[in-house]
Amino acid sequence: MGSMHPVITPRELAVLLTGPDAPAVVDVRWSLTGPPGRAGYQAGHLPGAVFLDVDSDLAGPPGLDGRHPLPEPAALQATLRAAGVSATTSIVAYDAADSSVAARLWWLLRWAGHREVAVLDGGIAAWQAAGLPVTVEVSRPQPGTITLRPGAMPVLDAAQAAALARDGVLLDARAAPRYRGETEPVDPRAGHIPGATNAPFPELTDAQGCWLPPTRLRELAQRWGVGDAEVGAYCGSGINACALVLGLERAGVTTRQRPAALYAGSWSQWCTDTARPVVTGPNRG
Repeated sequence: MGSMHPVITPRELAVLLTGPDAPAVVDVRWSLTGPPGRAGYQAGHLPGAVFLDVDSDLAGPPGLDGRHPLPEPAALQATLRAAGVSATTSIVAYDAADSSVAARLWWLLRWAGHREVAVLDGGIAAWQAAGLPVTVEVSRPQPGTITLRPGAMPVLDAAQAAALARDGVLLDARAAPRYRGETEPVDPRAGHIPGATNAPFPELTDAQGCWLPPTRLRELAQRWGVGDAEVGAYCGSGINACALVLGLERAGVTTRQRPAALYAGSWSQWCTDTARPVVTGPNRG
């Protein structure tokens, strides 16, 4: 199958979809504040795409592990098989715009040992801007046979995230006002993990939601203090931080063999334990 790069352009995907080994395409549109992504899928999606829901398909039930904990491997495996995924299936995920949600599926598949996965650069907006077709026809793929082998991507718990913020680099992918603790629209406490560096995920992409070139991403990583030390990422609930993991790999700052770690529980887990310290104010407090 070769080795799929983490980002694919609409034109590249359109060509692949006409070939003998066409990838499975997955629509994962989602927004924290709504509307539901499924409504967007039903209004028009890439031909052959199946819809997976972030809340119910790409995460476990909310609880002590956060708002979007990692799904149980058996449940994720069943979801992917129903979506037509087998061991040899390459997969392209897309969302409504900047790939930050698609990166969650990219990360989950990589975590589960499936290497042939990419995100669509610029999402469905870029696909349509390129004059490529959408459909309202619901795809019903033949069931797949994938077997997941979780553990292929590093995951942090709260204690490991705290240690990484102290001894390495822990990036906080949320918007600066949330990082600084000036606002907190979702979780019970505002602020950030002590020692974390603010690295807002929208900076990874341009105004159209397309990924910056690797050279620009390397400059960003340098600005965020990413160097030779171990690096990890978190966000509100473990969704958008996956874009940082992908962006660092696209930049060549991390590699497939040595990817950035994800604090899967993220702020939604950290802030619920009042024994854990919270810092407010500007970068690296």
